Amino acid sequence: MGRIYLRGKTWYIYTCYRGKIIRKAIGKDKKLANAVLKKKEIELIENKHLDIKKENKIKFSQLSKEFLEKYSKVNKRSWKRDQLSISHIEKFLGNKYIYEIKEKDIEEYKKTRLETGIKHSTLNRELACLKTILNKAKEWGYIDKIPKIKLFKENNQRVRYLTDDEEEKLLKIAPEPLKSIIIVGLNTGMRQGEILNLRWKDIDLKEGIIIIGDSKSKEKRIIPMNETLKNIFINLLTIGGKEYIFENRNGERYSGSYITHWFERIVKQASIKDFRFHDLRHTFASRLVMKGVSVKVVQELLGHKDYRMSLRYSHLSPEVKKQAVEILDKDKNLAQILHNEEIDKNEKLGKIIGNQRIGGVA
Repeated sequence: MGRIYLRGKTWYIYTCYRGKIIRKAIGKDKKLANAVLKKKEIELIENKHLDIKKENKIKFSQLSKEFLEKYSKVNKRSWKRDQLSISHIEKFLGNKYIYEIKEKDIEEYKKTRLETGIKHSTLNRELACLKTILNKAKEWGYIDKIPKIKLFKENNQRVRYLTDDEEEKLLKIAPEPLKSIIIVGLNTGMRQGEILNLRWKDIDLKEGIIIIGDSKSKEKRIIPMNETLKNIFINLLTIGGKEYIFENRNGERYSGSYITHWFERIVKQASIKDFRFHDLRHTFASRLVMKGVSVKVVQELLGHKDYRMSLRYSHLSPEVKKQAVEILDKDKNLAQILHNEEIDKNEKLGKIIGNQRIGGVA
């Protein structure tokens, strides 16, 4: 498994175990170098060098269950997303001991998953989950270090918003309560989970505000209501649920997966391409910016902690850009003077060129 070699007057030992190379200078005594090599090989076999204790030999499938119960479900509202990611990772890494998981294994996992046709963004969620699990394993003392996990670059600047015609078609065929859910999304920019979690206690019709206490940023957010929203909520008061604003027949809040599936079906019926539920949020923000609302205000309404997240909405339609530069053209008299000066200059230039031509002919 290893060997000794002489460099100058010094004997060295060299050995490799599970991809880890050990090279060490011993001294001038060849017998001592042989003895040290044998001892090191025994230590490697007993896993002492890698500091892998027998009681810490845990497989990924065991670790992932511990992670889900002790950490994810306790600390994360998105633990079901972790559960889904783990179900895919376990098929590939479940039977491996966690100290055996190397960069090569992760790259092979990425290749295998991409062959199923999933998007880079979906695979990134799985890789991020794997990284968190391994970090917890290190924190809990199961391993000393984790392999590098490289994520794919994502284009997070995608902004798709409804045109007026598309909105009209969508609302025309959307049944209740999906129609009201869509209108709430278009007029508040709230996330799907925030809309479905809305309770009547979160609505203040007198003050005209919506209070979001359970947001993604974990900070309370207040959204003012326009007349469209007020009318929607007043109408829902007569047919709405007892606790949640949007309740199913069993008196429970609608699940996100059910609403997503329902929404996608209606979008398809309306012949609207490349539009997801989350794009209602993009529509809200884009329309505000195109109406001249500052990105800072949009950031506060959306509940973005990072200003850069809201900058994606700073794009404006060509019509709005045209209107923007026309604002500078407020002094029509000055514009006319400049225009007249330009005409005079062109006339003078024309006379000069004409005279030069006449002189040339003569």
